[in-house]
Amino acid sequence: MNKPLRHVWLVTGILFILLFTSTTYFQVVAQDRLNAHGQNDRTLYNEYGRHRGPIVVDGHAIASSQASGDTYGYLRSYDPGGMYAPVTGYYSVVFGFTGIERSLNDTLSGDADALFYHRLSAILSGQQGQGASVELTLDSAAQEAAWEALDGRRGSVVALDPETGAVLAMVSTPSFDPNSLASHDTGAVNRAWTELNDDPDRPLTNRAIGGDLYPPGSAYKLVVAAAALESGEYTSETEIPGPGTYDLPNSSAVMNNRASGGTEPCGPDGVSTLADALRQSCNTSFALLGTDVGEDALRETSQEFGFGQRLEIPMSVTPSTLGEDLDAAQLATTSIGQYETRVTPLQMAMVAGAFANDGVVMQPQLVQAVRTNDLSTVTELSPKELSQPLSAANAAQMRQMMVGVVEDGTGSAAAIDGVEVGGKTGTAEWGEDRAAHSWYVGYGQQDDQKIAVAVLVEEGGYGSRTAAPIAKDVMEAVIRP
Repeated sequence: MNKPLRHVWLVTGILFILLFTSTTYFQVVAQDRLNAHGQNDRTLYNEYGRHRGPIVVDGHAIASSQASGDTYGYLRSYDPGGMYAPVTGYYSVVFGFTGIERSLNDTLSGDADALFYHRLSAILSGQQGQGASVELTLDSAAQEAAWEALDGRRGSVVALDPETGAVLAMVSTPSFDPNSLASHDTGAVNRAWTELNDDPDRPLTNRAIGGDLYPPGSAYKLVVAAAALESGEYTSETEIPGPGTYDLPNSSAVMNNRASGGTEPCGPDGVSTLADALRQSCNTSFALLGTDVGEDALRETSQEFGFGQRLEIPMSVTPSTLGEDLDAAQLATTSIGQYETRVTPLQMAMVAGAFANDGVVMQPQLVQAVRTNDLSTVTELSPKELSQPLSAANAAQMRQMMVGVVEDGTGSAAAIDGVEVGGKTGTAEWGEDRAAHSWYVGYGQQDDQKIAVAVLVEEGGYGSRTAAPIAKDVMEAVIRP
């Protein structure tokens, strides 16, 4: 073979190797990255050109796909939109997806591994592939009650089944219409996106599980009381000090005994039982109690309730937190739900759920079942224990004390005739010259009907006036005497 011919073969060989390498790289190594690229129109049209499974609540599709007759193939629609938007999220040709639409995208689109045989069967039968339906645990009556009671105010309601962890209600307001972002009119979608992001009330934020989080105020006293009972040194009838004011250690700050700024002591001579201190929501009593229990025990109990844990429900939940390396003054203010204590409404519903479930915290779950289009069940909710922060006996003491709060304390607006209702209100300070956040955390039960609920209204003032009546409406929607 002469030299020129060898050069031709060499060049041809090199080109072949380069072609083979580049093809392998783009089809194998870089496949996922290229498919996920926002400017890959082929992937985009392929994604939107398939029938997406519905998201269902109580037999009604709150998110569904219809043939659109345009290049995208199908249009996602939401009914009703705003009430469920923080849960469903949106599915947009411009901005992608959020909420359940994102967390269970593979399931809804039909690409999940669990749907392999269903996809194969569709291919062999010549049918168009379809995504699976996702049935949520939400109770439509509870969801509607929470939505109407919040009435557009900034806030959130979360309700759980204490025994299974099923999320019965998850409302965050103000909300948004996901149909405005699902439109195939990209100009209209961009205008809606700009308006939503410019809104200072942050309608795209799911306040139930994320955002900036909130100080729980006096609602956190439930965790402090549980830690005290678990220490073995306290019962509900143990007498604890509750002076009218408390000079915080190594600080010039003075803690008043009441959220209203009142300085009346708790009990005769500034001494009351733990149950009475909770019923009256005595700040100084719990500041001193938390200090006596200690940071380590308080932090451990909080973690057992779920603080600091990264949960997937399947949407990601921002972990609730306590401050770090607390000095005596910081520990005292932490014990009344202030300083750097920050929580989600979901976390506080989990706290209430533990008391109604004999001390056991169940893992919160939003998905009841996944089914194929022929109604074959792919997966169903399987209750999972997350932890047990307190014994069944101490949980019973907590329920007794919480019932006292509702029957003869700050939580009376949550009372329901014929139903055992226990709870705790909270009025959480969070900024100078700003109204306090309003909280109610509690449970209701009658026979085999149970519900745990957490209500937050931003700048709603006293929890007894604002949050407690909302909790009553939600509990009544589930527990029907």
